[in-house]
Amino acid sequence: MNVVERFAGFAEGYRGQALAPQVLHQAKRAVIDWYAALLPGGVISPALLLERAFAAELDHGEARLALGKRASVRAAALINGAAAHTVEVDDIFREGIYHPGAPTIAAALALAQSRQVSGEAFLRAVIVGYEISTRIAEAMGRAHYRYWHNTGTIGCFGAASAAAEVLGLDAKRFAHALATVATFSAGLQQAFRADSMSKPMHAGRAAEAGVTAALAAAEGVTGSLDIMEGEAGYGRAMGYGDAGDGPDWERALATLGEDFHITRMSFKNHACCGHAFAAIDGALALKARMGVAAAEIARVRVGSYRATLEVAGIADPATAAEARFSTPYLVATALTHGSVRLAAFEPARLRDPATRSLMRRVEVVLDPGLDAAFPAQRAARVAIESRDGRRGEHLQPTRKGDPDMPLSDAELEHKYLELASPVLGEQRARRLLARLWRLESETQLSSSP
Repeated sequence: MNVVERFAGFAEGYRGQALAPQVLHQAKRAVIDWYAALLPGGVISPALLLERAFAAELDHGEARLALGKRASVRAAALINGAAAHTVEVDDIFREGIYHPGAPTIAAALALAQSRQVSGEAFLRAVIVGYEISTRIAEAMGRAHYRYWHNTGTIGCFGAASAAAEVLGLDAKRFAHALATVATFSAGLQQAFRADSMSKPMHAGRAAEAGVTAALAAAEGVTGSLDIMEGEAGYGRAMGYGDAGDGPDWERALATLGEDFHITRMSFKNHACCGHAFAAIDGALALKARMGVAAAEIARVRVGSYRATLEVAGIADPATAAEARFSTPYLVATALTHGSVRLAAFEPARLRDPATRSLMRRVEVVLDPGLDAAFPAQRAARVAIESRDGRRGEHLQPTRKGDPDMPLSDAELEHKYLELASPVLGEQRARRLLARLWRLESETQLSSSP
């Protein structure tokens, strides 16, 4: 059997199994975290611009946008997928360098609403989408991440898998959905190495592509079943490193259905690029240990893995989009203001003289040892020198929110309420939160929560 057929066989077989309590709980955490990202992203661009661009597909249909506006399934997947990736607070599968939630849940919810499936069926689709796509992401590895944006590329598989599961496709048609979406896969890193709205669009396009592939497969549209492992296939075209090593599909499939990746997601604790998280956490920990005020800091040196420099290394950000990918700015704003939440990217904060002054004294360098451990470990080594000559150094071995330092349910709820309440109002946000915690009991998802 080909790779996509084996993934499809897992999905069809899992359909008859009860959801393990821990897996179900983590799926609900993923959905809560997705809404925490969706709601603030749904009221700003590019979501607002996309609503104008696709106005003909809105105000009718059975799917819903973030605030409840009716939409066609594909428009909802596209716009919600983009919105959930806009403010950079969506979840991460660390080993795959991948944000599965934005595309996967957007696709699953759009189809779940249109088909009025149960909350449990929706959650099962989310789980299947996460399990298949995270394994593809991990198999493609660092070689893929060199040029490609995994959330745009691998996200297509998460969305297609979730959509195929909502539709209840048999293994044959499920496999064809995956085979078709493989050739839709795209998203270049260059798109977000400068001020651009393309990065969240990658997630939205992946969600839309997944829905398209699954709906097409349901009607009998076929794809090339050897698309992943073929000589001109996905693995060879997009996953081979300089040494000629490619994806290990046997390893990717080995524990499918036994080891559930959704149980070890990273949930973001900062509203920015995750490659800067260890540096932020380490800087805050060292500042507290040294008892030094931001104004007393003479120099900060951050050593980290290569992606921190290449993806989150913008030296002098001029916009909020650039600031989210500027480790010097993010470390400086954390040291100056104590956190990196949405307020860090307001115009006044971006121009804050104290932050800007400290930013120019933050140096980010490659640490070969930490780079060798990436992507399984996301660490940073932070050194601070004060104006009076005190020096301190701190190794931040992981990031707050990673599986080995997870957000508790209470911390996840706090994050959700902080992000959702300004959009919905606190009472409505709390009602939605309560509903999300009991999603498995809903008989049908016919509207946006």
